[in-house]
Formats: sequence, C-alpha cells, structure tokens
Amino acid sequence: MNDTYLAIFLGSKTSPRMKAWMALPEAERRAKEQEGMAAWKSWMEKHHAAVVGAGGPLGKTKKITERVIDDVSNEMGAFMVIRAESHEAAAKPHFTIFPGESVEVMPVLPIPGG
Repeated sequence: MNDTYLAIFLGSKTSPRMKAWMALPEAERRAKEQEGMAAWKSWMEKHHAAVVGAGGPLGKTKKITERVIDDVSNEMGAFMVIRAESHEAAAKPHFTIFPGESVEVMPVLPIPGG
C-alpha cells in the first residue's frame, strides 16, 4: 500500500488573491506573513508524524529540454511530502492564510521494476 504523497502549493502571481496581498500596506502584509508562519508552525507541530519531508518554498524555475535550458514561470510556490492512510486523508485542508490558490496532492508511486 502506498502511503506517501506530494503536496504542491499553487498560486499565480497575477491572481486576484495575490494582487490583493501585494496591495496591502507593507506593515499589514508583514503582520499577515507572521500570522501565516505561526499557523504553519502550529500545523507542522500538530501533523509532525505525517510529515516525511517539510519541503519549503520554491524559487525560480529552469526548464530543461534536449536542446535548451530556459527560465520559465509556473504556479508552484512550495511543496511538502506527507504520509497518510489514503489519498483522501492526504488531501485534508491545509492552511490558507498566504495568497496561494490551491494545494494539489498526489501519491508518490513506486519506481517500476524497482
């Protein structure tokens, strides 16, 4: 039975949520950032047994093909690896203080023939 899942936190830089976040006065945005980090720490403490890898924020993206390496933009903002008894359990709500729009959760499958 597979019990390992990858959670990808998504958010567009041009979404209404991000635009509203960036329009906040700096002091208010900083206060919300601190509130978000406190919520994240609390979530991590509560769910520490399920966290396989805390992951973290994601930086600029490079796309590698056979011919070229390009700078690209996507909606991935952070990731985490978790353990859960089912896909549904792994998809339980995550904190939503930051301006991201969604979290996608997918099973980490065994390597074929591995």
